[in-house]
Amino acid sequence: MSTGTSDNSSPAQGLCVSRVPGKPVAWEPDGRLAVPLWLRQDGRFDTDLALRLSVAEAEVLHAQLCYALADEPVTTPPGATPYCRSHQREDATVRRP
Repeated sequence: MSTGTSDNSSPAQGLCVSRVPGKPVAWEPDGRLAVPLWLRQDGRFDTDLALRLSVAEAEVLHAQLCYALADEPVTTPPGATPYCRSHQREDATVRRP
């Protein structure tokens, strides 16, 4: 996600959001998942932030990423589970430990 250049080796102009290397996605106390991110402005580090997702939002994002990585249309019709999740499907309302 960037409003600047797509080349990560040179400073981007504008805002750039990227994952924090080595920092895993983690459960928040409220049951949401937090994806640690860095915000850079004009190639300079600005702040840490997190994308916070409900379990349902994380499942939809995961499904869309699976489809995109498989070079398939990125659609998630109701009840459709991508192959990568079909054998792991759990109740999306249950928080994992």
